[in-house]
Amino acid sequence: MNAPLIRYVEPVFRPPSEAESLILPVTDGCSWNKCTFCEMYSSPQKAFRARDEDEVLTSIRRIGERYGKQVRRVFLADGDALVLPTRRLLAILEAIRAHLPGVHRVSSYCLARNLKKKTVAELSSLREAGLRMAYLGAESGDDEVLAKVNKGESFESTQEALAKLGEAGIPRSVMILNGLGGQALSEQHADNSARLANATQPEFLSTLVVSFPTGEARFRATFPEWEPLDQPGLFREMERFLNQLELRRTVFRSDHASNWLVLKGTLGADKARLLAEVRRAIATPTTAGLRPAWARGL
Repeated sequence: MNAPLIRYVEPVFRPPSEAESLILPVTDGCSWNKCTFCEMYSSPQKAFRARDEDEVLTSIRRIGERYGKQVRRVFLADGDALVLPTRRLLAILEAIRAHLPGVHRVSSYCLARNLKKKTVAELSSLREAGLRMAYLGAESGDDEVLAKVNKGESFESTQEALAKLGEAGIPRSVMILNGLGGQALSEQHADNSARLANATQPEFLSTLVVSFPTGEARFRATFPEWEPLDQPGLFREMERFLNQLELRRTVFRSDHASNWLVLKGTLGADKARLLAEVRRAIATPTTAGLRPAWARGL
């Protein structure tokens, strides 16, 4: 029996926009894996480890032999491939360029904490070698919310990481979690998340709704007083967030399956329209084209 081209450790995650990408694991799990809102890498088989370099390079070569120029995009999995040393990442990117000549974009999740260890020059070398997108889950720009959910980051550390990526010329996709602060911290969560986006001007910005498919026990261990926002509360938080955004040219998406209300546009050109859509959902939700409950999920 032939060995698989790529060895996957389930479950496998990727951003919605990477639906047509080749998912190439270069690590398993997440090197932090302490965020209490996140269940993605909590399974025992997803314990963090770097993949053996020979295994990764062999997979790339074998995929190239099988599919040649058919592969156009590659997503480096799992949770934060940029934790790997720059030398190893460059070897992976160079192998992709050599064996998968049709690839025009390589992307990865990344943690702000791991970018502290990389210089702008190193990141620039990764961009030149083919890294064209870094997905950074900021979750919130509010330090109190970040501490409550054990994110291990702050407004300052996230801002510094995004600035470093920007200086290196790597496009940034930033994610914010609608409802993460609960009822008590909703306003400051919205205010400081908008402040973070304004300070960093990411190329892409998205929002998801916080959810707990396997229960809230882990989350409440660090945030016991958290009270979820109801649907109107989520919309009011979104309105407050959008209203304070002062973005020049950022593609905005709130279309993940967790969202009740699908929003798409470019900020700031579409800010007035997006705000009008949110306000209509608050005032008359039955006419706002909301996603049905059965269609929502992580």
